[in-house]
Amino acid sequence: MTLADGSGRDGRIDGPTRPDAGGPRRPRYRMVRWLAGTTLAVLLLGGGGAALLAWGEYERLSEGLPTVDGLRTYQPPVMSRLYSGDDQVMAELAAERRIFVPYSAIPERVRDAFLAAEDQKFFTHGGVDPMAILRAGLTDMMMHGTKHRPIGASTITQQVARIMLLGSNAVSIDRKIKEALLAMRLEQTLSKEQILEIYLNEIYLGEGAYGIGAAAQTYFNKPLDQLDNAEAAFLGALPKSPTNYNPHRFVQAATNRRNWVLDRMADLKVITPEEARAAQQEPLVPANFTRPGPVPGSEWFAEEVRRELIERYGIGTTMEGGLSVHTSLDSHLQQVATTALRDGLLRYDRAHGGWRGAFTHIDAADAGGDWANVLAHVTAPAAMLEQWRVAVVLSPATGRVGWLEGRDPVIPHTGELLARDRTWMRTGKGLQVGDVILIEPQADGGGVAVRQVPRVEGALATVDVHTGRVMAMVGGWSFRESQFNRATQAARQPGSSFKPFVYLAAMEQGISPSQKFDDSPVSYGEWHPNNYEKDFWGPTTLHDALRESRNLVTIRLAAQIGMKPVADLAQKLGLVHSMPLVLPAALGAVETTVMREAAAYATIANGGRLVTPTLIDDIKDRNGNVVWRPDGMTWKAGSMAADGPQMEDTRPQVVSATSASQIVAMMQDVVRRGTGVRAGAGIERPIAGKTGTSQDFNDAWFAGFSPDLVTVVWIGFDTPQSLGRNETGGVIAGPIWNQVMKAALATRPRLDFRVPDGVQLARYDTGMGMAIDAFKPGQVPGVSVDLGAGSGMALTAADTGAENMPDSETDMATMPGNPAVAGDGSTSAGHPVAPSGPAASQPSGGDIGMGGLY
Repeated sequence: MTLADGSGRDGRIDGPTRPDAGGPRRPRYRMVRWLAGTTLAVLLLGGGGAALLAWGEYERLSEGLPTVDGLRTYQPPVMSRLYSGDDQVMAELAAERRIFVPYSAIPERVRDAFLAAEDQKFFTHGGVDPMAILRAGLTDMMMHGTKHRPIGASTITQQVARIMLLGSNAVSIDRKIKEALLAMRLEQTLSKEQILEIYLNEIYLGEGAYGIGAAAQTYFNKPLDQLDNAEAAFLGALPKSPTNYNPHRFVQAATNRRNWVLDRMADLKVITPEEARAAQQEPLVPANFTRPGPVPGSEWFAEEVRRELIERYGIGTTMEGGLSVHTSLDSHLQQVATTALRDGLLRYDRAHGGWRGAFTHIDAADAGGDWANVLAHVTAPAAMLEQWRVAVVLSPATGRVGWLEGRDPVIPHTGELLARDRTWMRTGKGLQVGDVILIEPQADGGGVAVRQVPRVEGALATVDVHTGRVMAMVGGWSFRESQFNRATQAARQPGSSFKPFVYLAAMEQGISPSQKFDDSPVSYGEWHPNNYEKDFWGPTTLHDALRESRNLVTIRLAAQIGMKPVADLAQKLGLVHSMPLVLPAALGAVETTVMREAAAYATIANGGRLVTPTLIDDIKDRNGNVVWRPDGMTWKAGSMAADGPQMEDTRPQVVSATSASQIVAMMQDVVRRGTGVRAGAGIERPIAGKTGTSQDFNDAWFAGFSPDLVTVVWIGFDTPQSLGRNETGGVIAGPIWNQVMKAALATRPRLDFRVPDGVQLARYDTGMGMAIDAFKPGQVPGVSVDLGAGSGMALTAADTGAENMPDSETDMATMPGNPAVAGDGSTSAGHPVAPSGPAASQPSGGDIGMGGLY
């Protein structure tokens, strides 16, 4: 259309409506062609003028035109949105960022803004505006030879025809006539409301936003019904040229265009002149506006959800189906978990190596001169954290560095490195003028801390014990650096954190927590397992053995009950896909993932009822219908208690509640006064857990839980190597677990572990102090019964059920589980997953037990 002041657009001449649109063709004789086109359109649309158009020419132009009938059931590709548990937008999955808004939900002021700017006669014309076409043609002819851009005359209906049916942006007389023909067909097929609905949901409005719903979120972080006149007018200003009216790059141009739209709205009397003037005084974008982004630290979680959606629905529905996915993510706990894991990795890196040097260098002369300009062009490492800065060393002697803050404008800053950091840096590579390093400015001018990206990695998962809802998940140091999720994809040896499942299998066979097994040397062929401390306690209760993670007692216990029950239990719990029936597996010489171990521990804490981790609470289609919920928990039909409806748990009972209760009581003492004391420090709540350290200190774990939450932490190198002598799970992973669980439990009521009916809690003397354990009917606290040869010192393969035990290191190397595979069984090309299977955990020197250490 053409407006009274000469403004207007033909849709794609003033600016493309899609970021990949090609530029318009501008022949030298375009004025002649344009005038001819507009005149022909007028003749075409006139009552008797149609007879002047040769029938053959009409047939040529109309032949092959797309049908408009498909637009009756218009359903545009709509982005899917992921929400955290507290309904924050966590991520958007889209080929085109679009939020579909039906006509009935589009506020009147938004419709009025677009009609004022684009097509004020929309509700009265028949698809084209002949007078606007003629006016545009005459204006272009009069302005021929100047730098004046062609005046557009396309109605909203014509723009819909071009966007939805023609697709081409090339300017030609043929295309303009086809556009007009299709526009008239659209008017005969669809209502005005349907046409406007398509237009407002399809048009590209810049910054990756398609349609008014996405644009309102992108520019103002608001739903449409919360926009005021100024904001609605700004959206109406964008179709002319989203790029040239970008509010962040061209503030004045965008403001002028918005104010012009407000004037047009006042001229059309959809707002008053006073309302227009008031709106024109508003800032274009609020001063405190921040672009909505993902929940901090949620990238691992969102990517895992995306994978699950694609596996369930395919790429098309996932990216264009408008799914609304509500997840279990606790956004606060996720940030706590991310910070805790990173803090732990930084502590380890700082303690196990010196300064590794600058990551790049700029010319010394520039460092002393225009260093800010040079530094602005340095590419920061992908693994750098948001609060870190890239800095250049200006004076090695004083530790003075310079860095940049802000974007527009960029402000140079200088400061001095902390004295303790300069001392630490001297243990590695020295500093030179021009070295580019990573720093973190301290609050209140407290100096500048040196930072370096750690080489060690880690993962963490927190799961609701009763439902399996994953509350937090961290897959490594930096998602930007590597999207490989070590919580779900990296198969690693759990070490001694596997031992509770051996003890649980024994409880299932009726063995008591106070039963004693001999803690003394034992050999199987050339395999000579030993305790971490290299000492022997003699007869030891299972309670004390689990609390202090005694390898030899665990081996004898596994030999007594046989490895098949242990393997069957581990598989039923989902801890492993399969495992060899050999005694080293009892010490954790198997492979699992952080998430699998979290699920297995949650099953114990849940009274033996199977827990399957879920990241998604429900999925709704584009119409708001729930199309998926996790299995296992349903509302009990026809049951309504005084305090509300009742849930029915349909998940299988894989372990008896009584046996699970016994293991929980034993693991409480692990945290209270055993190997897990660092994990439990300062937590005045009932908690239980177990440390885990694999052979050669390659993997450090802590897995623990309260009555309602389980958290598992793993630390190690992607390519297995020792974390260092005495770097156990309790030392490295325990403090990280402690930091997460303190925050998680702070806002939750105090709960006690449930004791099933028939179980007796009793305090007794284990011989190494007082302990509290759970006992089944018929079991006597503190009494150890004769179990036969299995609890003694001399064991044979036939007695232990370990017929498949390797009898030499050569045989040990052929055991399964060594290939580098992801947690889902697929190979992990490009990622050093580095599972450390039994072959990688052969006894070193023949005297340290394979698998779990501590």
